[in-house]
This record gives sequence, C-alpha cells and structure tokens, in this order.
Amino acid sequence: MKIEVIGPGCARCKKTEQHVTQALDQLDAIDATVEKVEDQMEIIDRGVMHTPAVAVDGEIQTEGDIPDVDRLVEVLQSA
Repeated sequence: MKIEVIGPGCARCKKTEQHVTQALDQLDAIDATVEKVEDQMEIIDRGVMHTPAVAVDGEIQTEGDIPDVDRLVEVLQSA
C-alpha cells in the first residue's frame, strides 16, 4: 500500500503525517510506505484544492482537514 500526504509541508501537513504514522502503528499488519508530495504542480495536477490531503494507492481519501487517527485507521482498513 502506498500512502501519500499531499501538501506544501506546512504544520497541518506535518500533523497529518504524524497521524498517518500513528494509524499505521495501530495496524502493524499492513505493509505500507508513506511518501510526502510537496511539489505545487503535482498537487495541482492531482486536483487537490485544499491541503493537507491523504491518498491511498493514488486515490484521495481525505482533503482539506487534519484527519484524526481513528479516521485514518478506518480509511486504511478499508483500502
């Protein structure tokens, strides 16, 4: 599984990345990589209008807010 935290690297993006890591810690059976997407043109090309966003295997799952850990656990389990 490929998880991407999409945003310019702001404090909200960093908090989202922390929450993704915490969610993965709770689901230690999931084999996943986490990448940051900070390039402004790539963010635009993906159609992300509000950051931070989280994509799982290329599909945007959350956008414009800092998802809490429980929400991310749900997203990752259903992916």
